Amino acid sequence: MLAHRGALILVFGILGLVLCAPLGIVAFFMGRTDLGRMSAGVMDSSGRTITQIGMILGAIATVIFVIQLAWGTLYAIGAASKPFFWVF
Repeated sequence: MLAHRGALILVFGILGLVLCAPLGIVAFFMGRTDLGRMSAGVMDSSGRTITQIGMILGAIATVIFVIQLAWGTLYAIGAASKPFFWVF
């Protein structure tokens, strides 16, 4: 039986919210994989709650990251469509 990685996933989820959004993506997919393994009985399920919390934080960080990317892209398109001296 594999040991759970709940603490690592939780740390990645928190860091994804606070520091580096791509870590949230990693936390989400690691959490999803580990929860599937826990349900299948391959991984120790004692860290299920910590894994779920980390996965949820990772999902929130991922959504915020996607919104920021969309906003930045729209801003860049809008800024590029104007003459340079009107950007400021």
